[in-house]
Amino acid sequence: MADIRISKYAKILVEHSVRLKPGDRILLEGTTAAEPLLRELYIQILEKGGHPHLMMALPGTMPFSQDELYLTYANESQLDFVPTFYKLAYDQFEGRIRIHSATNTKGTTNIDPAKIQRRSKATSVITEAQFRRGAEDTFKWVTTLYPTEAYAQDASMSLKEYEDFVFGAVHANEDDPIAFWQSVKEKQQAAVDFMKGKNQVTLRGPNVDLTLSVKGRTFMNSYGVHNMPDGEIYTGPVEESVNGWVKFTYPANYGGTSVEGAELTFSNGRVASANAEKNLDFLLKTLDSDERSRYLGEFAIGTNFDIQRFTGNILFDEKIGGSFHMALGAGYPETGSRNKSAIHWDMICDMRTDSEILVDGELFYKNGQFVFEK
Repeated sequence: MADIRISKYAKILVEHSVRLKPGDRILLEGTTAAEPLLRELYIQILEKGGHPHLMMALPGTMPFSQDELYLTYANESQLDFVPTFYKLAYDQFEGRIRIHSATNTKGTTNIDPAKIQRRSKATSVITEAQFRRGAEDTFKWVTTLYPTEAYAQDASMSLKEYEDFVFGAVHANEDDPIAFWQSVKEKQQAAVDFMKGKNQVTLRGPNVDLTLSVKGRTFMNSYGVHNMPDGEIYTGPVEESVNGWVKFTYPANYGGTSVEGAELTFSNGRVASANAEKNLDFLLKTLDSDERSRYLGEFAIGTNFDIQRFTGNILFDEKIGGSFHMALGAGYPETGSRNKSAIHWDMICDMRTDSEILVDGELFYKNGQFVFEK
């Protein structure tokens, strides 16, 4: 018997996230493990007059930039090659739906970080097109996830438990899930409005003592358009304004490698020093991916209190209510960020205990909750 939640999940992605219009060309990215959702998306896009283009990967592989088979066997010129069909789609199509659906999340763990770095640099033109055209509202993109055994194991859950977690987090259980995500937009808008015209942000707590500027930058209300599930407000901090230190309380995963206990010290926007309890060498090599990879492209506050446990997957973990996260590397142009890089690496810090965020000296956020005067 078909799971009605998959049909609702597809409806959320087609109608809410990519806001499909007749004639839209939509790239569908996923592995064979996501076949039930890909099949439903294919049908619903056709029913609404769109043109689905399916790019299905082998089980175990990841999206085009981190495919472990490619990274294992490609020579240097192949690592530098920009994938033809992906580039065409990101340059010309009206939208894309990416479904993370790996059956092995550790496939790239033992691959030389230099190869991953080189491949990321080659495919950065595709990421740049995604961010640029997304900011122009000419490319409607969303990234989501289909539950697999691998993700369930990372989250220390059974597959059934993890399926319930995922479908619950995207609210495919709701009678009207699209109405739910619209309500998230309305709730978060007050915090976005408060940040208009503000300058200095100060974060204090047992794991952070950091200042940054958001002067002239725009906070975005994230309610299921680019990510599903969602629940955050985010911006691109003024690149040279970040000073202080932060120790991320959750493992920082990137390209199949997990860096635990990552601690960064910033000076005039740049990571001046870094430490980690596990995989420090990988952290340092990734920080040196290019000249802008040591600068922040994103500062965000997670607002989704339906997600309270760490699962090892950034799509969910960065939304944890009561946390903030920062991304090294590429920023989103719509926020005003000018940072361009081959990487975009999110790292998360809990703010639910003895922590606060001040905005221009005014208390904005305390122990995981917004406390500003609306």
